[in-house]
Amino acid sequence: MPLRPGWLAFTALSCASGPTADEPAMVRARERMVAEQVEARGVRDAATLAAMRAVPRHLFVPSAQVGAAYEDHPLPIGHGQTISQPYIVAFMTEALGLRGGETVLEVGTGSGYQAAVLARVASRVYSMEIVEPLAAEARERLSRLQYQNVDVRAGDGYLGWPDAAPFDGIMVTAAAPGSRSPSRSSSRTAAGS
Repeated sequence: MPLRPGWLAFTALSCASGPTADEPAMVRARERMVAEQVEARGVRDAATLAAMRAVPRHLFVPSAQVGAAYEDHPLPIGHGQTISQPYIVAFMTEALGLRGGETVLEVGTGSGYQAAVLARVASRVYSMEIVEPLAAEARERLSRLQYQNVDVRAGDGYLGWPDAAPFDGIMVTAAAPGSRSPSRSSSRTAAGS
């Protein structure tokens, strides 16, 4: 069934805002998600697994999607965007090879879930989102959830975040068709590559 753009914008604005009345059930669902979707597929990095267990994914999805927050698929978050499948979030986090203390650039903030997971592992996360309302919503949500080591900026991730570079890792979680990864001159890695 086609969805009207106005409905999508509304759902993004109505993301769950705090602990739900059924919090113990959400904790159990999150534990099952990690065991059955993430560990079972081979993610082994202890810091990544701990972050996936700690970040309440149900607070990063629209309230109408809370019941599906820990299912094995992406979910719509409004503005034609989705929150990634939990396994993909874990796989990409593990692939960065973070050990703690790193500064990471994420391109494609979405609801802020991937940034929150990264913030549990890295020292600092800079996250760019091209859809301004999503950037504003993610910034507010991450602040409310007290992720103090995440900065969110609305803008084109291809241009990078020069004033925060260099980065120890760059994660591109979303890209428009025909887009390129962040330019080396504006988002260089600490290793200079």
